[in-house]
Amino acid sequence: MQLGRELGHLTYCTNIHAGEPLEEVMASLARHLPDIKARVAPERPLGVGLRLGHSAASSLSAPGAMAELKRFLAAGGYYVFTINGFPYGAFHGRAVKEDAYKPDWSDPLRLAYTDSLADILSELLPAGQEGSVSTVPCTFKPWAEGRLEAITDHLIRHVAHLASIAGRTGQTIALALEPEPYCYLETIEETVAFFKDRLFDRKGVARLAALTGLSAADAEAAMRRHVGVCYDVCHAAVEFEDPRESIERLRANGILIAKLQLSSALKVAVFDGESARHLAAFAEPVYLHQVVQKSSGSLRRFVDLPQALAASGGAAGAEWRVHFHVPVFLEQMMHFGTTQSFLAAILAQHRAEPISRHLEVETYTWDVLPPSYRSADLSSAIARELNWVKARLLR
Repeated sequence: MQLGRELGHLTYCTNIHAGEPLEEVMASLARHLPDIKARVAPERPLGVGLRLGHSAASSLSAPGAMAELKRFLAAGGYYVFTINGFPYGAFHGRAVKEDAYKPDWSDPLRLAYTDSLADILSELLPAGQEGSVSTVPCTFKPWAEGRLEAITDHLIRHVAHLASIAGRTGQTIALALEPEPYCYLETIEETVAFFKDRLFDRKGVARLAALTGLSAADAEAAMRRHVGVCYDVCHAAVEFEDPRESIERLRANGILIAKLQLSSALKVAVFDGESARHLAAFAEPVYLHQVVQKSSGSLRRFVDLPQALAASGGAAGAEWRVHFHVPVFLEQMMHFGTTQSFLAAILAQHRAEPISRHLEVETYTWDVLPPSYRSADLSSAIARELNWVKARLLR
């Protein structure tokens, strides 16, 4: 929904809903969107943060499929301004773990898939609206060696595709690389370095100019307009970033924050044996739950919660932050805290000086939360998250 006062558009990410084929995606939207809209935006259009995996995206090229989706959106009072293009394949009901990053940006399949998402978004964007597509942060960190040249080339090729869409339609769509723990783009420092050294440098701009026929100055402007970051608040909090400084660092380097993903993580203020026992309930088999441990000012990183728990001897007294998206309206869990205060600081900053045009609540882990946290039905929980955000922005 349009928040007004330059605060941008607010939605939630439909990656919380299971379903890979297009018919399952459509069924989930039909089941949940009417109730959410009634609770959050009864008198105005409701924005939708659409998640389309490769299967669903491919099916939209079938005769009549796009027209059906457009009819559904128009009839319900919904509009799409952002797409989650992070998970290429199945995202619920089986082990995902590091497969969430496959194919990475070294693989032509990732380029073709993301090009198709941009084409789809170009079809769905309301007149005059800008669009964004969030994506993997280049690659999973252990895979990065030997892949950076291909990653850079494919990203620049995609920017050329976005520039072509802009030239044909006048629409501005931005790719949003999403820094995440244990990925190649993990910290804000690493993200800034990648943009400066690989995309905004003379070689990257010259490559885009060669692909598009733009002048060097216009190619640099197109690069900065069509590729930026998706700042996931949960991820930044897990990395112990400073909320204000991290945003200012991106701004100072001219990096577009194309999407602000509103999310919250698990926080254990003082790790001990009891917290280890309770955390075991969150060590589930579907998603990676990276852990960053802070002790005496230094950080130690673990690829997943089971590995962190197995190595927890000697961690007593440390602070742990766990990449497990929890409902944003929860300040406290039953046995530990959350990083909601980090999210509140970002929202306060956005209210004072808008950070991004696109705001998206993302709590995709609903169906793997321990049952005691899932007492409400899903539509009610999503609406409660959106209304929690609205209450902090529209004061």
